[in-house]
Amino acid sequence: MANALKSAQQSQSIQTLLEAEKEASKIVQQARQYRVQKLKDARAEASKEIEAYKKSKDDEFKAFESSHAGVTSIAQTNVDKDTEEKLSAITDAYNSHKDAVTKKLLDRVVLVHNELHRNLKKVDA
Repeated sequence: MANALKSAQQSQSIQTLLEAEKEASKIVQQARQYRVQKLKDARAEASKEIEAYKKSKDDEFKAFESSHAGVTSIAQTNVDKDTEEKLSAITDAYNSHKDAVTKKLLDRVVLVHNELHRNLKKVDA
């Protein structure tokens, strides 16, 4: 009977240990789930913060761009005006000198002077 009591106590102890192990396993599983949920929450929060930061920087850039847009258009207008003036000056110079340049070119090509080259020596025959 002592063996049966001892065996029952051991069985009882083993059963208690198994239940404690199951309980510990549940606690560990809950802790893992809690950790995973916290990571998901942290990622979601970080994503929200990133989006808010992006939006603020985008708004800041748009404000900067709009405040400097006038400067760019004024500079473009000045460059266009300067280019038009230079193009007009080049066209005027072309129109005023084209006849003289054409005459000089034709004179060089058409008018031929028959003379011996200065290095040519007269040979007595």
